[in-house]
Amino acid sequence: MLLSVFSLFAFSGAVQARQAPLADPAPVSIPAGLTPEQVVKDIKRALIGRGWTITAERAGEIDTTLYLRDHVAIVRVTWDAQTIRIAYVDSKNLDYKVRNGKTYIHPNYLGWVSNIAKDMGTNLQLSALD
Repeated sequence: MLLSVFSLFAFSGAVQARQAPLADPAPVSIPAGLTPEQVVKDIKRALIGRGWTITAERAGEIDTTLYLRDHVAIVRVTWDAQTIRIAYVDSKNLDYKVRNGKTYIHPNYLGWVSNIAKDMGTNLQLSALD
């Protein structure tokens, strides 16, 4: 009986460890003096460089998808003259759940979107040097 209770706790902890609160990354600041064309190019460079596929593009908005093994993450990148924002849209096989009004997802997703946000910031800073 004790072993069964221990197994239940061990298993439930492993499942919960595979989820983290879903939060979009902090907005990325766009340095002054960059043209809209430079901003779009730097966004696309960050996405493509990390293996994301651009699936739709509109003024001030790009939809992009990451296919990684059997996982799929879809985000929308929006921007204006000052900031870039990355927002969760959908996913498959990333343990997306809503519990008690809060959303959770596999922690790897958070790393993937954090990486593209950092890359966008780096690309923008480098473009601002020119």
